[in-house]
Amino acid sequence: MSWDKMKILSIIGARPEFIKEAPITKLIKKYHEEIIVHTGQHYDYGMSKVFFGDLKIPEPDYNLGVGSSSHGNQTAKIIERLEPVLLKEKPDLVIVSGDTNTTLAGAVAASKLGFCLAHIESGMRSFDKKMPEEINRIATDHISDVLFCSTKTAVQNLRNEGIANNVHLVGDVMIDAIKQNMEIAEKKSGILKKLKLRGKSYMVATVHRAGNTDSKKNMTGIIEAFIESKEPIVFPVHPRTEKYLKFYGLDKKLKNTSIITTRPVGYMDMLVLEKNAKKILTDSGGMQKEAYFFKVPCITLRDTTEWAETVNDGWNILAGAAKSKIISSIRHFSPKGKQSEKYGNGNASRNIINIINRISVSG
Repeated sequence: MSWDKMKILSIIGARPEFIKEAPITKLIKKYHEEIIVHTGQHYDYGMSKVFFGDLKIPEPDYNLGVGSSSHGNQTAKIIERLEPVLLKEKPDLVIVSGDTNTTLAGAVAASKLGFCLAHIESGMRSFDKKMPEEINRIATDHISDVLFCSTKTAVQNLRNEGIANNVHLVGDVMIDAIKQNMEIAEKKSGILKKLKLRGKSYMVATVHRAGNTDSKKNMTGIIEAFIESKEPIVFPVHPRTEKYLKFYGLDKKLKNTSIITTRPVGYMDMLVLEKNAKKILTDSGGMQKEAYFFKVPCITLRDTTEWAETVNDGWNILAGAAKSKIISSIRHFSPKGKQSEKYGNGNASRNIINIINRISVSG
């Protein structure tokens, strides 16, 4: 079968989008022309450039340089700066992924200008509209023309909202990324040696969701739980989290404890840290899936999750930000049940490009 070569514009801007872009861009560039637009939502070395190097993502054709800001301001800046790029490039297809402000802004800009829009990771729902990410997901799905779903649950969620056309179950692209990079990570990463850690002797934690960082009560509960657990916990600190730890005075509490704070680490280092951890504590959706893939018990520092399969299979527990529940989970949560391949077998990016190629054939 032959297909028409398309111009595809991929919009990325935050850590999870860089990870998902890596396996897809290789295939897109094999069959089509790709324009990569980096919005600049994540912009410092540890949250952006290191991922391009680690994952061998081509340098972006455009960087919109929006930086940090409030949700409304950041989203508006992306739309404003993206419109001229879209009008200049006139892509046949625009791709967004996930649930960030970059996702929503890219979707709105493309849709309003009448460009065909595809959303990777469609249909994920936490059913918690207090989360900005949930609003981003719902809005993006309802204006997308092609919807790529990671799980059967996501397909059903869309059906429940009246979205059934051009919905495709493809698997999870982040599983592709792990499978493609784990062997390289184990050869390349020196993070365990650098931090003087042995496998299964420590835990890994990340906190970055606004629902936690912007709440002194939540951050205090989480940090005090980490400290009182007395467990060695590697804690790469997101720039947003660092700001609020200082604002709440919690950075001082972390000194002279078993908590190992670091700057944000690259993808390869994080994979090695996760695979060798005793447990993972996080409010990140991507890390919940990575923990599940590595069969490492995950303690989610939220009350809801869009990755319900990890909880239903017994490998993820929702501890929220309550100190007592986090400590109890650290000490007692010990899943041993079977897992299922609910996120696919590592062929999601191939499934996506096959569908894109069919679109280019049919027009």
